[in-house]
Amino acid sequence: MSISTLSLTRFPGSISGLLQVASLLSLLLLLFKAAQFLLHRQWLLKALQQFPSPPSHWFFGHKIPKDQELQYVLKWVNEFPSAFPQWLWGSKVRVLVYDPEYMKAILGRSGYGLLLLNGETWFQHRRMLTPAFHYDILKPYVGIMADSVRVMLDKWEQLIGQNSLEIFQHVSLMTLDTIMKCAFSHQGSVQQERNSKSYIQAVGDMNYLFFSRVRNVFHQNDTIYRLTSDGRLFHHACQLAHEHTDQVIRQRKAQLQNERELEKIRKKRHLDFLDILLCAKMENGSSLSDEDLRAEVDTFMFEGHDTTASGISWIFYALATHPEHQQKCREEVQSLLGDGASITWDHLDQMTYTTMCIKEALRIYSPVAGVSRDLSKPITFPDGRSLPKGIMVTLSIYGLHHNPKVWPNPEVFDPSRFAPGSPRHSHSFLPFSGGSRNCIGKQFAMNELKVAVALTLLRFELLPDPTRVPVPMALIVLKSKNGIHLHLRKLQ
Repeated sequence: MSISTLSLTRFPGSISGLLQVASLLSLLLLLFKAAQFLLHRQWLLKALQQFPSPPSHWFFGHKIPKDQELQYVLKWVNEFPSAFPQWLWGSKVRVLVYDPEYMKAILGRSGYGLLLLNGETWFQHRRMLTPAFHYDILKPYVGIMADSVRVMLDKWEQLIGQNSLEIFQHVSLMTLDTIMKCAFSHQGSVQQERNSKSYIQAVGDMNYLFFSRVRNVFHQNDTIYRLTSDGRLFHHACQLAHEHTDQVIRQRKAQLQNERELEKIRKKRHLDFLDILLCAKMENGSSLSDEDLRAEVDTFMFEGHDTTASGISWIFYALATHPEHQQKCREEVQSLLGDGASITWDHLDQMTYTTMCIKEALRIYSPVAGVSRDLSKPITFPDGRSLPKGIMVTLSIYGLHHNPKVWPNPEVFDPSRFAPGSPRHSHSFLPFSGGSRNCIGKQFAMNELKVAVALTLLRFELLPDPTRVPVPMALIVLKSKNGIHLHLRKLQ
């Protein structure tokens, strides 16, 4: 008989007692968690009593199919004025806001938000990075953007035929190519590199899995989530994305080991995005930790390519489904650029009608459907309703842009809404958010949208594929469940 067996037979009462104690402790812990859950839910119900919402299950919340969330949002925007609470599960709720005055009240304050650092740290980084988006820095980027767009269009010429082309992946590679060259001084063509496609796929996986996890009550615990297939896939996608980021940083650091290169950068009047990050770290080692450096590059790499790719792809779709506006844009671009051999910063401000169409497409197909924040202190809205500290609010940009009280006939594509001088509320159109935490790269993004639209319309006529109508899905950026398929007709 082994020692362990002997111990079990000799002290059966001790083992039984330990199991009873463990069972009792587990029961007490379960009761404590249940009480905690009920108390927090009661606090939330009281805090949100001024805001009616659709009926929901007490534990599973508002059960919405993943690919129909935007349709439900539009339905509720029409039913509930200004805002309503959406229960994700049990004690997890967010207040969706889609009224301009509510938006203004929230964006005028500080808070904690998705993909953003908190408090003074965020403002320090913002001040440090703002010079990277100075006009003198952005102007020469127009030529780089044009080169990247032309590489994509050359590929399209080889691919067009009887079948429609799924454009989102191509546009994603193009915008990644652009951001790598402009902000990170990358040499070579990202659109031809295999690992870039892996990065694009990883970002796509994270987009989907992040939102899937938020809505699943059983995936909130990190340990449990890592054991699931979704958790393992998310971890793998994060690893791929971080490897891509780390490679970008390593390559630029290697370049800066050369004293001549470093001196050249220090003499620049304006530094690019990665120059600022690396020089700040090299001159003062405590300014940016390796973790902060990677976080900034991760965020700008993601936001700089994925949101812009979403915007461009949906703009192309909007123009394809409204050929009369597409033609007016083409005629304007032709009058300015001729054959498009050269496009400059000055041309961009002259594309009045094209800019109107771009903005209207961004209104209907908001690249970022919503931005979430936890209130750091109580807030009272203009209509007298209020929310306490700690409540999560989601600025539903998609809901705002489709709110019939803000935009009459919101589903109609009408570029005249953005004609110069047209009156509208300061917070009725927020494709790049607003307030102090608006998108730092909004001018960069708008320039890229204009360059991509102008050069594409000079070379192709865009036509929809009626057999593959895109189904918008609100992930971190607006995607289509079935891709965005267009027919391309080469212009003579």
